[in-house]
Amino acid sequence: MALLDKYPATLTAKAAEHLLRRTMFGAARADITALTDKSIDAALDTLLKDQIAPAPPIDPTTGQTWMNDTARTANDGAYNNYMKAWWLGLMATSPISISEKMALFWHNHFASSWSVVNDTRYMYKQNVLLRKNALGNFKTLTREISIDPAMLRYLNGNQNRVGSPQENFARELQELFTIGKGPEISAGNYTNYTEDDVRAAAKVLTGWTDTQTTVTSGFTLNRHDTSDKQFSSAYQNKIIKGRNTASAGMDELNDLLDMIFSQTATSEYICRKLYRFFVNFDVTPTIEQQVIVPLGKTLRDNNFEIKPVLRQLLGSTHFFDNNIIGAVIKTPLDLIIGMVRQMQITLPNTTNQLAFYYSYFDQLRNLAASLQQDIFELPNVAGWSVYYQEPLFYQIWINSATMPPRANLGNTLINGWTLTNRATGATMRVTFDSLVFLQQFPNPEDPNKVIDNFTQNFFAIDLTSEQKDELLSTVLLPNLPAYEWTVEWNDFMKTPNDAQKRALIKSKLDALVKYMMLIAEYQIT
Repeated sequence: MALLDKYPATLTAKAAEHLLRRTMFGAARADITALTDKSIDAALDTLLKDQIAPAPPIDPTTGQTWMNDTARTANDGAYNNYMKAWWLGLMATSPISISEKMALFWHNHFASSWSVVNDTRYMYKQNVLLRKNALGNFKTLTREISIDPAMLRYLNGNQNRVGSPQENFARELQELFTIGKGPEISAGNYTNYTEDDVRAAAKVLTGWTDTQTTVTSGFTLNRHDTSDKQFSSAYQNKIIKGRNTASAGMDELNDLLDMIFSQTATSEYICRKLYRFFVNFDVTPTIEQQVIVPLGKTLRDNNFEIKPVLRQLLGSTHFFDNNIIGAVIKTPLDLIIGMVRQMQITLPNTTNQLAFYYSYFDQLRNLAASLQQDIFELPNVAGWSVYYQEPLFYQIWINSATMPPRANLGNTLINGWTLTNRATGATMRVTFDSLVFLQQFPNPEDPNKVIDNFTQNFFAIDLTSEQKDELLSTVLLPNLPAYEWTVEWNDFMKTPNDAQKRALIKSKLDALVKYMMLIAEYQIT
């Protein structure tokens, strides 16, 4: 059986959960139920459906967005935090869709950071561009990102002019964004491109600038190098004809991308990155030949449309192989936002509780940053190192700096926070209600079913019977017989408003979930 053969069965709950965990940020029970017993085609139809663009972030003190302002304001640092909270909120509350995960994929691929760009309006408009094209055409997205105002700032493309070429974007366009280096053949020169190609591409890209008042980009002909641009044998000695017209910038950019995208290495490079993001870091020779190469062909055959590649990869027997399930260490966002979705925490609404909503997700943003994944603040132009740094890859998430906050994360989210509206002084408590959570499962009075249901909900792989026995006898019911849970639960259900009985049951459930989140298997997906 070929690795990319279509997954033949309807989705079991476990298969549905695996698909959702990899393509979203965690999965609520309702999400899993919605895809269980669906065919893989039906499930992917739902996941790959285009989504309506979300409304922009709002300043909770004014009730207005600042994204159309004509200048950066002194509040831009606070606005940056609102923008981050806005995106984390979308991750946590989106319907069943791969869109937010793909927006994050492109955010990491076409990396940039607020601390360099220094304007939330720029970063927001780049995010809009990424999510607009998240499931669209890779070549189109690359063209648009090449002249995106935030990218022009981040990689100094707005300083690239005739007589003084700025090579940063020309280099990263090839090395990181499209074709990849390939094996090194001499100092600074690689199989897929050479230093001369970087210099030639930089000349192609001269003349583009950004306008701060409108956060747009434009082309200025007198800043453009109108000479012919000679490329190396890596690109079949292609010459891009210099132009001296108002459309020269776009015409030559299109020629440059046509040249790069005509190389087989480009399609395979992006498919390799998709594989490492969604499936596994270990691209063995077998995976290269049986997965990456045919996915690259699918991408080329479909004129660089991303959906057919995702459908083939995520719908494959390989994706659902037992060796793939649980093979990935959770990213901080998968871990944190996944907890919020899994535990079905009741969140503040965005209608009349926006300050609390942003405050809650700002807490989550701080947690993610402490675990070394801060959105809108990529560590460098290559993105997060877990997707490219051999040989550790995902293991980089687990280190001496991140272990303490990872270990305390369950405790932090379950205890929750008292949020404060700084404008009004009003407060709101957001915590995990383990009693409400338990009652969505059948047989809550049976302690063995409690353990089974919770472990199935929280873990990508099955725990051993010994682990489940320990959870029951040591954590849920320490030094107590199993029937004690049934007695206490039934007694609580007779008088559910009894605060003492409620506290007794809730303390046991909270302790169980906190302990589960300390188990090593909780860190994988």
